[in-house]
Amino acid sequence: MNRVEISNVAKLPTKYGIFNIQAFKEGEREHLAIFTDDLSDTPIVRIHSECLTGDALGSKKCDCGEQLAYAQELIAQQGGMIIYHRQEGRNIGLLGKVNAYALQDQGFDTVAANHQLGFKADQRTYEIVEYILHYYHIHAIKLLTNNPKKIDSLKNIDIVERIPIQMTANPYNENYLKVKKEQLGHML
Repeated sequence: MNRVEISNVAKLPTKYGIFNIQAFKEGEREHLAIFTDDLSDTPIVRIHSECLTGDALGSKKCDCGEQLAYAQELIAQQGGMIIYHRQEGRNIGLLGKVNAYALQDQGFDTVAANHQLGFKADQRTYEIVEYILHYYHIHAIKLLTNNPKKIDSLKNIDIVERIPIQMTANPYNENYLKVKKEQLGHML
């Protein structure tokens, strides 16, 4: 792991409740830990991969924004942490993601679009996630995910429970969710 710079902790008042926020700068990427004051011995943790179009712009092509909102609401109520993992578009970047969206508009599915652009189906890595959890002395978690790759990536973290996070499909993301399940192995 490259050198990681760590910010101070600040308060983050949201519509879901008041969280703490801390940034972890790894090379050019700046990830966030968003967490409640009451982190238990086995907190609920959501590793949320950055999705500007879903998280900030309300895109209906994915379920990312809805998953983030659900995670914030659940964690505000029960305590825990969201690791905002800055690897846009399964780590193909915003330019690649918009180009993949254009291919999806032509009929390619999300995986085929990535392949057409010369990318793997999912290029994310998760080393920084373990680093962040260890920074807070968290060694066991309840992981809020449907993605088996996230589960498998946490080699030195005890996942005591997987909490499903499933959103209702809409006409714009039905095929996307089907591909996540059938081609990427997501537990939907």
